[in-house]
Amino acid sequence: MSGHSKWSTIKRKKGAIDAKRGAIFTKLIREITVAARHGGGAVDFNPRLRLAVDVAKAANMPAENIERAIKKGTGELEGVSYEEIAYEGYGPAGVALYIETMTDNPNRTVADLRHAMSRNFGSLGTSGSVAWQFERKGQVVVPAAATTEDALFEAAIEAGAEDVSREGEEFVVTCSFSDFNSVQDGIKKKGIPVSSAELAWIAKSEVAIAGSDASKLLRLIEALEDLDDVQKVHTNADIDEAALAEAMG
Repeated sequence: MSGHSKWSTIKRKKGAIDAKRGAIFTKLIREITVAARHGGGAVDFNPRLRLAVDVAKAANMPAENIERAIKKGTGELEGVSYEEIAYEGYGPAGVALYIETMTDNPNRTVADLRHAMSRNFGSLGTSGSVAWQFERKGQVVVPAAATTEDALFEAAIEAGAEDVSREGEEFVVTCSFSDFNSVQDGIKKKGIPVSSAELAWIAKSEVAIAGSDASKLLRLIEALEDLDDVQKVHTNADIDEAALAEAMG
């Protein structure tokens, strides 16, 4: 689930990305391919492709896989044409879900989503039903051990960031969609390492959720993220820390 740093932090600590590397690679390859199709195969001149390649490298994807995905996007190699579709829905306790997908078969995708939802106390909504509760933001994650909050705040704000917050052993820098690349560059130019960065749909306000509802929501999100066609799941839920810790064992 993107857009909720507490959950993202716990997943990184538990090595969930490594455990699902095959599925992660599938999603990253799709993003690289679509980014190259829309903006060209030159990483330096295609911000979306640059981000996708950076994320792929951080996940230890082989360089040849990255290059092949770019060539499929630019048409140099034959490949599947993916369509980007966002779906909206509701989880336990009525929390909002915004689901980003890439698919070559929308009928299959919506059927898979409905199946996952129906088995995990969720339901699909109509277009526009929850999108208004989210806004597109950039998030840049920096290891807390690598810098001081004051130094990062100064570098980030100077580069155009909106906010810097501490989440456990990490700092999360939030910025507008348009300032995403300049904020990353500004932080790096100050010698501060970036551990990850993403464009996410961030909830304008959050809804506290705990107990059995929190456990059900986490199972639903995991079920959705396990679908090949789902790229990211965003929610407006502020999930109870105890439920997060229990979910990760």
